[in-house]
Amino acid sequence: MAKTPPPILSAQARAEASRAGVVARQLRSSVKESIAKGESSIFEAINDPRKSIQRMRVSELLAAVPGIGQKRCEHIMAKIGISPSRRIAGLGDKQLIALRNELLVSKSSTDYGTLIVMSGPGGVGKSTITSVLRDHPSFWVSISATTRAPRESERDSHDYFFISDEKFDQMIHDDEFLEWAEFAGARYGTPKAPVNQWRELGKHVLLEIEIAGARQVRSADEDALLVFIAPPSWDELVARLTSRGTDSPERREARLALAREEMAASVEFDHILVNSQVEEVAAQLLSLATSPKKRD
Repeated sequence: MAKTPPPILSAQARAEASRAGVVARQLRSSVKESIAKGESSIFEAINDPRKSIQRMRVSELLAAVPGIGQKRCEHIMAKIGISPSRRIAGLGDKQLIALRNELLVSKSSTDYGTLIVMSGPGGVGKSTITSVLRDHPSFWVSISATTRAPRESERDSHDYFFISDEKFDQMIHDDEFLEWAEFAGARYGTPKAPVNQWRELGKHVLLEIEIAGARQVRSADEDALLVFIAPPSWDELVARLTSRGTDSPERREARLALAREEMAASVEFDHILVNSQVEEVAAQLLSLATSPKKRD
């Protein structure tokens, strides 16, 4: 099959592409220089969402780390199983964790990520916000452990950590949960280990959870940032909660009563964000995560 010829660019388009290339090279050079001087870490670059940084080869970035150099860079990449041509955007979760272990990133590092606990009333749009941030290079969305059986489309360690009742009991005994609760005959909890591991990688961890769980996290980790997602108005939230035609009048009233309780709890949170536009809230969460003063 004949290959499709590349598009023919105008002189203006070629000039713009050339300028963009120069800017991208300068940006990549400044990032490597900052790492070489010890002013920033490799994980700050890995978590940088800018396309020109995400398109950098891992080898370029790793070789810039003080004390590594080209030979050790090649050794580390071969040991972890990272291809010499692999770009930052193509790094897998296991490769990132292995890289962190090789470089021994610690909590004292300046790039330690923020734990954001996001809560709010049902129907306010929390899961939509989470879905937007799930693909952001700076965030890792927390995965819960549960004792219930996986559904047909669910994968272990992706949708949930599926564990036995005995294992759940042991984790409670060993204080391995940030929070946990029972719902519909099964138990759910947030394991501390992966949260800490991803924060050490410089990722901001997003935990979407009920208000009772948010209270538990605040007790377990005083550095956690609690963010309440509020609706633009009570009337709009009522419209969302009562839009299901299958709910009985009793069920609708129960949902509204719970929403009133949840809205009253907003005063317990560090920040209240009104979900008028999902992308705007996602940007505000990123700003809060990176702000030196994270609480009001």
